[in-house]
Amino acid sequence: MNLLDSKHTIGTRTLGKHFGVDLPVRQNAAKQPQWVELPEGSRRGGVLGMPAILAVSSYPYRTSPVLRGAWILDSILGTPPPPPPPDVPALEKAHPGDAPKSMRELLSQHRADAACASCHSRIDPLGFALENYDVIGRWREEDEGKPVDTSGELADGTAFQGPDGLKNALLERKDMFVRNLTSKMLGYALGRGLTLEDSCTVDRIVTRLKENDYRARTLVEEIVLSMPFRYQAGEERDSDRDGR
Repeated sequence: MNLLDSKHTIGTRTLGKHFGVDLPVRQNAAKQPQWVELPEGSRRGGVLGMPAILAVSSYPYRTSPVLRGAWILDSILGTPPPPPPPDVPALEKAHPGDAPKSMRELLSQHRADAACASCHSRIDPLGFALENYDVIGRWREEDEGKPVDTSGELADGTAFQGPDGLKNALLERKDMFVRNLTSKMLGYALGRGLTLEDSCTVDRIVTRLKENDYRARTLVEEIVLSMPFRYQAGEERDSDRDGR
């Protein structure tokens, strides 16, 4: 569960400056990555507050609630949205003299198209919760001179506010996260995509994780001890088909 929310991080003095928090790094090795406890109210902890994740789910010149929301649906919850249709219009660009618009305002216009609204209603609220983080993951309170609105709502009506509210909503759905993480880790260990036959293995590993307080060590052990990892399916030979 530390992947979703953690009181610790791997930090350096430079990363602390980027976070805008005073990380308790050892001064004699301030440039070396260290396992440190995050100060109270750091607004970090877990992958959702990592600058690398926030940067890769943004564009070079602006944040993208769409990319961030789609990443959460796919990589965290295992419920990826469908690919966008080929004729989706780009966000409206600001014209000289126009009043600046926040990202939420721009996407509100985009969602006015019924063809876009069905998917964006699932994606955007998750991304809006992370709008306090700019393109490279620095904390901000305003977007285009306006207070950042980080309110959102899940498809089932669950409302949340900001990164902490989103983390709580995800932790309440930790079984979805754990199953998705197990599937991705098992596929990585096997070096292939999972098949329908692998679903029973995933079920068994998830059950063992629940029984062992969702420990990362249990996840690794159960994957290594699983049938697909220990045995490779044999290939049928010509002699087998001929009955020889």
